Amino acid sequence: MPEINPEEFALPYFREIGFNRRKCPSCGSNYWAAPEQTTCGEVPCASYSFIGTPPTKRPYSLAEMRIQFMDYFAERGHTRIKPYPIVARWRNDVYLVGASIYDFQPYVTEGSMPPPANPLVISQPCIRFTDIEQVGAAGRHMSIFEMGGAHAFNYPNKEIYWKDDTVRYHHKLLSDVIGVPSESITYKEHFWSGGGNAGPDLEGIVAGLEISTLVFMQYKVQGEELIPLPIRTVDTGYGMERWAWLSQGSPSGFHAVYGPLLTQVVEMAKVDLDESTLASLTRSAGIYGASSRDSRDAYVEATAREIGLDKEAFRSIVQTLEAAYAITDHTKSISFLLAEGVVPSNVGEGYLTRLIIRRAARLARQLGILPELPAIIEGQIKLWGGEFHLLREMRGEILEGLRIEVEKYEETISKGSEVVLRLSRELSSQGIRKIPTEQLVLLYDSQGLAPEIVRESAEKVGVDVDVPENFLTLVAERHSKPTSSLEASSSNPEWEEKLKDLPATRALYYDDAYQASFQAKMLAKVAENAIVLDQTCFYPEGGGQPADHGELRSGDRKLKVTNVQKFGNIIVHFLDQPIDQEIDLVEGEIDWQRRVNLMRHHTGTHALIGAARRVLGEHVWQAGAQKEV
Repeated sequence: MPEINPEEFALPYFREIGFNRRKCPSCGSNYWAAPEQTTCGEVPCASYSFIGTPPTKRPYSLAEMRIQFMDYFAERGHTRIKPYPIVARWRNDVYLVGASIYDFQPYVTEGSMPPPANPLVISQPCIRFTDIEQVGAAGRHMSIFEMGGAHAFNYPNKEIYWKDDTVRYHHKLLSDVIGVPSESITYKEHFWSGGGNAGPDLEGIVAGLEISTLVFMQYKVQGEELIPLPIRTVDTGYGMERWAWLSQGSPSGFHAVYGPLLTQVVEMAKVDLDESTLASLTRSAGIYGASSRDSRDAYVEATAREIGLDKEAFRSIVQTLEAAYAITDHTKSISFLLAEGVVPSNVGEGYLTRLIIRRAARLARQLGILPELPAIIEGQIKLWGGEFHLLREMRGEILEGLRIEVEKYEETISKGSEVVLRLSRELSSQGIRKIPTEQLVLLYDSQGLAPEIVRESAEKVGVDVDVPENFLTLVAERHSKPTSSLEASSSNPEWEEKLKDLPATRALYYDDAYQASFQAKMLAKVAENAIVLDQTCFYPEGGGQPADHGELRSGDRKLKVTNVQKFGNIIVHFLDQPIDQEIDLVEGEIDWQRRVNLMRHHTGTHALIGAARRVLGEHVWQAGAQKEV
């Protein structure tokens, strides 16, 4: 992590409220807080002191907190934006939305196109498979969550707001509106990177719980390099579930978010723990963490000792409880993914959907409640369908998709034992007494066999299986991004080097799609037959649509444009002949008949896909197209 300058966050607002910068004696992190705060305030340097005694004026449900967040920023000049889908089909570098800023990367954050509003506010459902094994543990890890995003895009010639106002907005919402005492709030310095961008950030912390991340995005990440961006983006992530949990002071984040539905799942699993014990467990998990078996053993042992229960008996109860937490979380993720038409498969978002369905099914099978999964899904649709109407509209498809995938999972288990036994005997005959991790991954990818199932069969013939603690995380990481993408394939370091000092090209086709001619100034000759203009009507190749053709004129000279490509924010025009002299002003005219044909083909493609989705179902989606004339 790059070192943060001590003056990076020396903000007027911090001086105004009496916050100063100190180093946490426990973890060594730098933080900003009132004099009363002697640590960074985050677990394990502090405890979850809000459990049982929330520091807010009143409790908020997740829906109420979302409304409060959106209203607060709307009243302060932010335009409300509807949430984007969770499946990031508009991007070619990721499959799922993992943060609200994903909605605007890279095109808005790098200046290729304007934002839908500036500033804006959104509450974006997100799914992350990072540390999926920890989901259910510690009472706070979730695969699906809502990120409240207040975003501002600062251009060189138009400043919206930056660090001081960002912190001011956050602090006043938390203290003046929600009611958390100012002296209970801490801001911990960090450096954030994600989605190809990066910048310094502050993590908002209250009573042990990190609830927000305030990122000041100002770099593009290229390999090990941080390249300054022309647009500085305020990228705030307010964890709506955590804000709701903080306000309720409930025993876990799952209780705050799922309420009666969680109670239903816990009763199905036959877990009987009182709220005091649940709260003790979550507090201990905050101190010891949940990133390894050792840390999980530590918080279980600490809680068992605190409440006077046998450690082994209590561990069994906790494992059942955490499985119930995970099933509750996973069925929400499954509902949202299937509602957006994802078909479980072995590729892309389909792979990730299959992974989480099978983990939910495996945990439900262990608890003896596999037949109850459809009822839990029904509960999710009822709970979230009021705000997210697609869940109700797609109810039948969600339940059918779940049924088919669970049936396939059970078939896999029945057939899989033979595959594992055959492999185990083969390894044993070679003197190998342990199935390697790579083979476990292969069995999971090709056969859908979870390591626990592999272990059951392998141990019958004396072959060990050592399952990595983060096995599913490793598998998910391998499949979380396309191995190659249009963006990656079009990336050209040689061209990027040639163009790095040039300003962004103004794309006139965004102002008027029917403008056929224009005047422009030539900025640079970047190859023998390639030039860059300050503005253009020529549409570059992209989105399956070939580039415009046409003509550039300078005096008596006529140059045919045979190809147009976009590298970052810069549009390059390729000509039919070398440029042997400098040109100042040009008149451009596109081949209008070609453009019209391309537009018709593009529109026709969308009409065809729309009709197919209406007739065949929401799972139909365009994977790619070439709209050639």
